[in-house]
Amino acid sequence: MAKQKKLERMSKAQATELMASVPDWTLEDDAISQNYKFKDFRGSLAFVERVADIAEEQDHHPDIGISYNQVRLVLSTHKVGGLTEKDFALASAIDRLL
Repeated sequence: MAKQKKLERMSKAQATELMASVPDWTLEDDAISQNYKFKDFRGSLAFVERVADIAEEQDHHPDIGISYNQVRLVLSTHKVGGLTEKDFALASAIDRLL
């Protein structure tokens, strides 16, 4: 079995620099987030299911909030208490869904 690369928490400067790769996301203290709006509840659920598939593939899971036709995603690597490369990779993959 392959050894996993150790996750390292990014500095604020590193995170700010990587924000250019995910311009629709918002940098928060120790996370990045994005809000999505859909036609209806079913659209929200369908999107969340697609996000869940990607999250499982990457073994990295966002915090997800659903409110009828709106979805809020928050990405942070809880294991290190902040942002890592995995957060930006997942955000990029989610962006490709739309």
